[in-house]
Amino acid sequence: MRTELEIFRALADPTRLRIMALLRAMELSVGELAQVLGQSQPRVSRHVKILVDAGLAERRKEGSWAFLSLGDASRVRPLLAAIDGWADGSADHWTKADIARLAAVRADRAAAAEQYFAAQADNWDAIRSLHVAESEVEEAMQRALGKDDFGRLVDIGTGTGRMLELFGGASESALGIDRSPEMLRLARAKLAEAGLDNVEIRQGDMYALDLAESSTNTVILHQVLHFAQQPAAAIAEAARVLDTGGRLLIVDFAAHQREELRSRDAHVRLGFDDSQLAGWFDAAGLDGGLHSQLEGGELTVKLWLGVRREDRKLKAVAA
Repeated sequence: MRTELEIFRALADPTRLRIMALLRAMELSVGELAQVLGQSQPRVSRHVKILVDAGLAERRKEGSWAFLSLGDASRVRPLLAAIDGWADGSADHWTKADIARLAAVRADRAAAAEQYFAAQADNWDAIRSLHVAESEVEEAMQRALGKDDFGRLVDIGTGTGRMLELFGGASESALGIDRSPEMLRLARAKLAEAGLDNVEIRQGDMYALDLAESSTNTVILHQVLHFAQQPAAAIAEAARVLDTGGRLLIVDFAAHQREELRSRDAHVRLGFDDSQLAGWFDAAGLDGGLHSQLEGGELTVKLWLGVRREDRKLKAVAA
């Protein structure tokens, strides 16, 4: 267990106090921290290591990038409260400079997001033209999940974080998971603008979530399952992290014959039948099935809703 002395030694440097203040504002890569602090990456990395070793910060790899966030809340919250209590209400020149540079980092992220969306717009528009408007899909999702507190929410395959924008505000906490570092960088840009303090995003694998069993209340798989090589395994993993009574909402295409989506857009599955989803739900310990469907284009969008039952014994099922 880390001692109080180790914690205060970790904070006994103005740069590390600045890093804590920056991580309090938003999650940052080491390179972005170096940009804001006006220091070299090796020097910033040394400071970060001290904070991580003291449990005051957490470091997470995403591809070739490393992202930093504040450490465990039980350790960090008392320190932040003390810092706030000691503050006299006036910002020194370092704080003002850091705030200005942090705004530049946010602007860089937003610009990168716009550039990526512009490059991908043709593909997205081509797919969207085949089914009902996203606004209708989102309204159907809200009807399926209701407007109550979603508890601990996990969005698997979060992409640009739209589901976190939509449902994060009504959640106790919200976590977005995606394998793509590029998508996660876009999500960070969007969620920073939305100002959702209870939302976190991280890189992960939908077949092996870094989450404890029964640790969540709501899981969403929005237009993700058709990319899965093993959809049954993805559903079983989502069900594993759900608490009893927790809900899994899957939004995807009904079975179709648009073969070009395999080659053009890397779709592994050309939609799903209700019987497939019902079988995978049952095998994963979920009760439920088709909730609603939205027609109005060449592709039909369906919503399947499953509820975690008390009997958590899994059944064997073909992918």
